[in-house]
Order: sequence, then structure tokens, then C-alpha cells
Amino acid sequence: MSRQSSGLSVSDFTSLLARLVVGGVFVYHGWPKLMDPVGTAEGFGALGIPMPEVAAVVGGLVEVGGGIGLIIGFLLPLAGILLALQMVGAYVFAHAGQAFSEWEAVLVIGAAALALGFAGGRFALDRIMPWGRRRRGDDLA
Repeated sequence: MSRQSSGLSVSDFTSLLARLVVGGVFVYHGWPKLMDPVGTAEGFGALGIPMPEVAAVVGGLVEVGGGIGLIIGFLLPLAGILLALQMVGAYVFAHAGQAFSEWEAVLVIGAAALALGFAGGRFALDRIMPWGRRRRGDDLA
């Protein structure tokens, strides 16, 4: 499959793979927050997170919703920004001051979500939406 014959590139496939992995990680970590918001709020409160009951639900929704957005390629810029902000919050409230090995993954996955939000590749629902065609100038008809 060459780029000339199909218009596809290796980066289209690697972007999809990265979105599946990073999005899956967010869904995996967000789901328990939604399934046990009381326990999550207790943990958040112990970390000093303001309004822990609200933060638990919002955090779970951002991680699950944003993760699904990455996986299917829908509203990618919004998903990437929200997930990156979520990881900044995780760093500030839970990981700042820890050894590098304790917080590096939080910043890496936040940066990955942000990058994938703006470079999600060809295999994304955004590509077939009106805003995706206009932004990229694609003729998908």
C-alpha cells in the first residue's frame, strides 16, 4: 500500500495506534472514578483537591469521555486539551514534589493526549465532520 495509490501513510496508522493506547489508558483510569465517586472524592480530599466530590465526577467524565474521544477521533482538539489539563491537575495535586519516576508518566500522557488532539491522523471521526473537512481542506466526497 503506497501513499500515492491510497493517500494513506504510516503516520495515519501510528496516530491511530497511539490514540487507541493513550485513549485506552484514560478510560481505564477514569472508569473507577465514575464507578466509585465517593471513594474517589475521599482520596481527592486527602490530597487537598478543592471540591473533591465535584472533582471526582468531573475528573472521571473528562478521562472517560476524553479517552473515548481520542479512541474514536471525535472532537480531538477538545479531548486533547481537557485531558492535558486533567494531567496538569494530577501533577499539581498528587505528584509535585515526588521523585521524577513518580510523576513523569503523568506529564508524558498529558503531552501525548495534547499532541494527538491536534494530530490525530486520517482515521478519525473528525475527518468526516464538517469542521474536519474545512480545517484540512479535504474533499471526502
